[in-house]
Amino acid sequence: MQQAAAPKISFVSLGCPKALVDSERIITRLRAEGYELARKHDGADIVIVNTCGFLDSAKQESLGAIGEAMAENGKVIVTGCMGAEPEQIEAAYPGVLSITGPQQYESVLDAVHRALPPVHNPHLDLVPPQGVKLTPRHYAYLKISEGCNNRCSFCIIPKLRGDLVSRPAGDVLREAEKLVAAGVKELLVISQDTSAYGIDIKYAESPWQDRQVRAKFFDLAKELGELGAWVRLQYVYPYPHVDEVIGLMTEGKVLPYLDIPFQHASPEVLKAMKRPAAQEKTLARIKKWREQCPELTLRSTFIVGFPGETDSDFAYLLDWLEEAEIDRLGCFKYEPVAGASSNAIGSPVPDEIKQERWNALMARQQKISARRLKRKVGTRQQIIIDEVGTTVSKGRSKADAPEIDGAVYVSSRRPLRVGEIVTAKIERADQYDLHGSIAGF
Repeated sequence: MQQAAAPKISFVSLGCPKALVDSERIITRLRAEGYELARKHDGADIVIVNTCGFLDSAKQESLGAIGEAMAENGKVIVTGCMGAEPEQIEAAYPGVLSITGPQQYESVLDAVHRALPPVHNPHLDLVPPQGVKLTPRHYAYLKISEGCNNRCSFCIIPKLRGDLVSRPAGDVLREAEKLVAAGVKELLVISQDTSAYGIDIKYAESPWQDRQVRAKFFDLAKELGELGAWVRLQYVYPYPHVDEVIGLMTEGKVLPYLDIPFQHASPEVLKAMKRPAAQEKTLARIKKWREQCPELTLRSTFIVGFPGETDSDFAYLLDWLEEAEIDRLGCFKYEPVAGASSNAIGSPVPDEIKQERWNALMARQQKISARRLKRKVGTRQQIIIDEVGTTVSKGRSKADAPEIDGAVYVSSRRPLRVGEIVTAKIERADQYDLHGSIAGF
């Protein structure tokens, strides 16, 4: 008897790493049920588009991806953040099969089953125990919670994803252990607000190996640091207890890297943004962190042109940056988002001034970044290899998160492998990247 062909699904994942984790979970379930992934829409039986709805520009990208899938295939299931407010999608593409919001894995699977029932095949219904990953095999995103309790005036994430829901520490650690056993060398810890982890479940303990572990930022980071992989902490709000984690960095348990979305420095703008955590003492805390852990790298994001931002607010931000010496920086020009309370503030900043401020901030940051990187010339750094070349390979140091930070280009006489961690001597630096040669393995 001839075996029925496995149904094929094409998948598009847009937006942030948190959405990527959602995509990985959906794909893992589908692969476990015998579905195959198709590289192109026109070769697939169905297309799933995981959308982003954070900014209007992201919504346009999502609508474009849905339109492309409809044109090339016609059978399209939509999920993700934009699906939480489906009216715009329904108006543009009334023919989509299903629209669901973020984290609604079961609804996505139900929609797939209705449109394309699975074909059970014992030879195909196999999936690696760590799941199907969309990132390269040597690093993985580890999502520790969903949603957010903050009510920043420019953000609608809580409307799209709900309030904070933390995963039990034991569940997170078991997932991390599986990933490391499968060859993952770097765990990127993510959530909407990583340092608020566990507050919703009152830091409840859960079993892990022979002990109980609290669902607390410090406790989880400490346990993850025992698994033998690089542990990178992202989306960390600067609550007071973040200070405790710096000690784990000096001990080498987690990477000396913090991704803290400061968004601004001016007290007036931060107040209008309704940012959590007391940020007026931030410079003093950064100084203390760096005294304790000189290797610490700080990454952050900032918004220019927020409603009511004055020339003096922006000048304050530039001065603050100069003193804080943020190593890595992403900057966004403020965009009004439907449903955000910041829309009611008034005093909008003209687009040309937003652009001028963005240019000025990025020019200032380029100098700061070049200055920080120049200090690394002559040092030896551990580098994880992402792309292999014939003589020069591309990798990242402990100071570089994948896709958002700089790179380290290393020359080597012997072939390197993707995911290998090597020691490189840094020979020169430019504004964002380092260059060196292999000094050891």
